[in-house]
Amino acid sequence: MNGGKVASKLRDGAGAALEDIVRDGMTVAVGGFGLSGIPRNLIRALRDTGAKDLTIVSNNMGVDGKGLGLLLENRQVRKVLASYVGENRLFAEQYLSGVLDVEFVPQGTLAERLRAGGAGIPAFYTPTGVGTPVAEGKPEAEFDGRRAILERGIVADLALVRARVGDREGNLRYRLTARNFNPLAAMSGRITVAEVEELSDEYLDPERIDTPGVFVQRIVRVEDPAKDIEQITVRSKPSAESGSRGPNHVDA
Repeated sequence: MNGGKVASKLRDGAGAALEDIVRDGMTVAVGGFGLSGIPRNLIRALRDTGAKDLTIVSNNMGVDGKGLGLLLENRQVRKVLASYVGENRLFAEQYLSGVLDVEFVPQGTLAERLRAGGAGIPAFYTPTGVGTPVAEGKPEAEFDGRRAILERGIVADLALVRARVGDREGNLRYRLTARNFNPLAAMSGRITVAEVEELSDEYLDPERIDTPGVFVQRIVRVEDPAKDIEQITVRSKPSAESGSRGPNHVDA
């Protein structure tokens, strides 16, 4: 509260939303899966800050020249926590040359570590990764005869997410698979900034909110609405004359 007025969460653009909170050495959680649902505008704004030695927590690091790949190009990333990195050649080069420190995390474990951090749970046990390099150096326990390792919750200094619709209080709703890691990243951030494709003048229906506004501190409208496609796979349509009846055909 300031003079009886509630401070607005809305910022004029991605750059303005980040300019006074980004610093070197931050841990940044980023929503998205491949290029689906990534906060494209906020990632570019983060690149433009020039912040260095960042630790990025994300399902993956995008592709060369797109998404989080932009931060790799600019040599801003020191460490990555991710579950998949197979689409980025520059990532591989930096990792193999020792420029980049990488912690591979099983995908479900990564999701739960983000959720746990947002829920105030410091750590949890999981059987995933037992007996593999993932378990090295981690405490182990046995529950009902099953071995499990201790994984720590992730609390990020900053979280960047993208939603289909948001309101001025930061309540967010995602579209289809673009939801992916966005709600989890949003929970994990000490400060969460969301870019939205559509800003609603009315409060979103409480029954249809994916991320409550309590997790979001700043919100911006998407400035560049373009969406990149990671891989385009096409096939020709079966000809009607080919006799192809399709998977839903039922003989009379």
